[in-house]
Amino acid sequence: MHLFLLGVSHRTAPVDLRERLDFSSRDLSAAAEAIAHRPSMSESVVLSTCNRSEIYVASSDPAQAREELVGFLSDYHHVPAQAFQPHLFALENSAAVAHLFRVAAGLDSLVVGEPQILGQVKDAYQTAAGKQCVGPVLSNAFRWSFGVGKRVRTETALGEGAVSVSFAAVSLARKIFGRLKGRRVLVVGAGEISSLTAQHLRTQGVGEIVITSRTQANAEALANEVGGLAVPWEGMIGALGSADIVITATGSQRPIITRAQLEASHGYRRGTPLFIIDVAVPRDVDPAIAEIEQVFLYNIDDLQSIVEENLSRRKAEVERAESIVNEEVTKFMAWQRSRTAVPTVVALRQRFEAIRRSELQRLEGKLGSLPPEARARVDEITRLIVEKLLLEPTEQLKALPDEETQAAYTEAVNRLFKLTDEDSLDDTRGKRSESPKQS
Repeated sequence: MHLFLLGVSHRTAPVDLRERLDFSSRDLSAAAEAIAHRPSMSESVVLSTCNRSEIYVASSDPAQAREELVGFLSDYHHVPAQAFQPHLFALENSAAVAHLFRVAAGLDSLVVGEPQILGQVKDAYQTAAGKQCVGPVLSNAFRWSFGVGKRVRTETALGEGAVSVSFAAVSLARKIFGRLKGRRVLVVGAGEISSLTAQHLRTQGVGEIVITSRTQANAEALANEVGGLAVPWEGMIGALGSADIVITATGSQRPIITRAQLEASHGYRRGTPLFIIDVAVPRDVDPAIAEIEQVFLYNIDDLQSIVEENLSRRKAEVERAESIVNEEVTKFMAWQRSRTAVPTVVALRQRFEAIRRSELQRLEGKLGSLPPEARARVDEITRLIVEKLLLEPTEQLKALPDEETQAAYTEAVNRLFKLTDEDSLDDTRGKRSESPKQS
């Protein structure tokens, strides 16, 4: 049975296509169940996030599995196969395991090291498990991946430090205020950076988020997205007076917030911290505002320097995390190969044990005169001889370096000892009974 993966991600497909192939808005368990019932697949897990839609399956025929999964994606999402096939990636066995481990560790994320992905991997597995869509192949791989993700987060600092301008802004706000719960936010402008920063702040439990933009429709759209309140452009100064955190990113060619405006704004509280993030170029905020006591003003260069410093620090952590993943893939594949050898090892031990008992039974006449202690000692000695004879061969069989070699050796052992031949032991007994007895 092979582990096979088919999917799209931010590395292979544009966002509009990822949206069309997204499973997260639908019943993941139903999708996993439908896939697991396909002819060439016995297990399935569907992992769907904003940056990826990946299907992991256990299949006896990866080529057929790919064909069936392409058809499933097309039918399920009502998207022509030719629209997404050039953006698919497919991986098998150790390559699929390595990818899964990297995903769980946060190494394949758009923002490397982001912590949410491990929980999403666990949720995807538990959803499939709840529908009995996982068996030994996917269960072992996914459970191992949880340990890999935990180890990377424990042994590296991969998830520490802001690596985006919007996240750096939120990190600075937390340093100034501590907890952000209940803090009032004013967002001036409704572009991408404003949107991302507002979303990050919302996850921190801030209070009211007020959005203003020269285009009222844009302000209303962003307000709906983050659960905020849109106010007219003319109301910006009034909203400024009650804000604890201000995010501004407009296309204005001159400052839209001056020192005089801030000081005159209704409700401005001297001595109370005010955090202003000005990511506009040219700047939206008069630099003189930074001279006001308890006003903390940061511009795009301040934030970018923080991001670059964290990225530099994180690079070394990425290398360490990749090393951990590679080490765990090697360990997992070795363990997986050892499991495939177990039936042969068990059969080999059973064959040798049957021969040992057969020989003791054949010698019953000669051993019958021995006292019980001596007979028990003979039984123990012969058993230990068998165990020592089999120890090295079975360990070597389980430790072979690749699946192809192990399959060849396993087949050879089965043939040499006729482990799959039910009559072989009887044949051996018959030949021995026909041989002349030794005096």
